[in-house]
Amino acid sequence: MKEKLIVIKVGGKVVEEEDSLTQLLNDFAAIQGNKILIHGGGRSATKIASLLGIESEMVNGRRITDSETLKVVTMVYGGLVNKNIVAGLQARGVNALGLTGADMDIIRSIKRPVKEVDYGFVGDVERVNASVLGDLIKKGIVPVLAPLTHDGCGHMLNTNADTIAGETAKALAGIFDVTLVYCFEKRGVLLDETDDNSVIRQLTRAEFDAYVTQGVIQGGMIPKLENSFSAINAGVSQVVITLSSAINSNDGTHVIK
Repeated sequence: MKEKLIVIKVGGKVVEEEDSLTQLLNDFAAIQGNKILIHGGGRSATKIASLLGIESEMVNGRRITDSETLKVVTMVYGGLVNKNIVAGLQARGVNALGLTGADMDIIRSIKRPVKEVDYGFVGDVERVNASVLGDLIKKGIVPVLAPLTHDGCGHMLNTNADTIAGETAKALAGIFDVTLVYCFEKRGVLLDETDDNSVIRQLTRAEFDAYVTQGVIQGGMIPKLENSFSAINAGVSQVVITLSSAINSNDGTHVIK
């Protein structure tokens, strides 16, 4: 019987504000057993880039990462944000280890090819080294992953944190019984976006397709749920979409087969 593992992804807004970061650290530290935390940090990157006179360019919510922006996101994601989280977890008795995909070659990506948009130094995940991550976890270490990968040729790549979470969960599903939790600003997937209490408690693929057709589920929630069903189909036991403050409850939307 496989040991359980929980993979939690939180957005930059949660880890960049003192109150929400403190609550996250307390809640995450309270989770028993094997766990991984994957974080964003986009607002901090935008702020530091501005202070350095580097303009941030976004297309469809995704950052264009030129060579100067890559330096900023590497510093901010892999340094400032990641190490603040690690230090906070260590203070709470969690033996956290901050990592980018380049460390121990845990996540290798390929630079996104230029199509309609040239995203620059942005990576699409090619493989996750589940063996190395699994060994760390079984030693009682808690990986904290920044949204950075590498191409194996000496280049860092800015990489979507949702994608890193999904690919990491899928890779580790061969070793652990994995639950993947995507945290965002709502209690879950909503039937009515104006009513925070209209959470869809369970969601199958057929129901998802129907809700998309009806226009109930739209926008950025569609790719998040596509990632979720991809994880389920690859052996992840369940995917939960909820608030970061609800990771120790049963609240949220549970994506199931």
